[in-house]
Amino acid sequence: MAEASAVAALYPAHRCKTVYLVRHAQGLHNAEEEKDVVDYTLPALLDAQLTPLGWSQVDCLREHVTKCGLAKKIELVIVSPLMRTLQTAVGVFGGGSCTDGESTSPLLMVEGAENSGRQPISSLNCPPFLALEACREQLSVLTSDKRSSITRYRTLFPAIDFSLIENDEDVLWGPDVIEPNESVAARGMNFFDWLWTREEKEIAIVSHCGFLYHTLNMYGKECHPTVAEELGKSFANCELRSMVLVDRSNLGSDTSTYNFAGKIPTGLDMPSDVADKKQAEEASKN
Repeated sequence: MAEASAVAALYPAHRCKTVYLVRHAQGLHNAEEEKDVVDYTLPALLDAQLTPLGWSQVDCLREHVTKCGLAKKIELVIVSPLMRTLQTAVGVFGGGSCTDGESTSPLLMVEGAENSGRQPISSLNCPPFLALEACREQLSVLTSDKRSSITRYRTLFPAIDFSLIENDEDVLWGPDVIEPNESVAARGMNFFDWLWTREEKEIAIVSHCGFLYHTLNMYGKECHPTVAEELGKSFANCELRSMVLVDRSNLGSDTSTYNFAGKIPTGLDMPSDVADKKQAEEASKN
């Protein structure tokens, strides 16, 4: 008999997570790209926020994740600590705009944050939000990639958890710092490994084009060319892609929620008629 050659890969469900990767909506710096000559070092582009078009993209993605049921599945939202990603994350996955007279404390986003003209966003009926430097954009000389202080973010986004960010000011960005592509990919893979320290199985990650592109292309090197090509495509603004993250090195420590050990109650593993006879014999001895 010829040996079987499996094309599909099979992994225990408790060694898998589903991650929903989202690139931020259009930021001011993205809108500048449409001009013939752009100076990306302009102070006006510092920690670029969303444009009105970007907010419209957020509204469209929010409608999609609500209609398809994804919004109810997500257990955690991890977000890069830059203005455009924070705005995208709360706009898409937050509890929605607060109605008149509704009191929610703390809010995911205060009213009119960054002169956005948006209503306050509630933290009710939505997953927790966690900000991490590990999934921020590739470091470069662009002022749009320099973040604001965590103190400022906490004022604008009170319900987001910034506790895992060590420094209030941005100590990673510099006017002459350019992060190599390989370093971005390594940082991204370390980030995905870190996800196995979390118990959540359905996680949304709101990040950036460069970070996602270099990280996914590194993973694609181990895949079939067709899959690698799919992984390696650049993300459009406010694009969402779902991926399955597999623990191949026993990084996770959780056990399956749905597995059942069997033999409960215990009994004789033999045909029922034989088992009945055996049990009758045992009973006669007592």
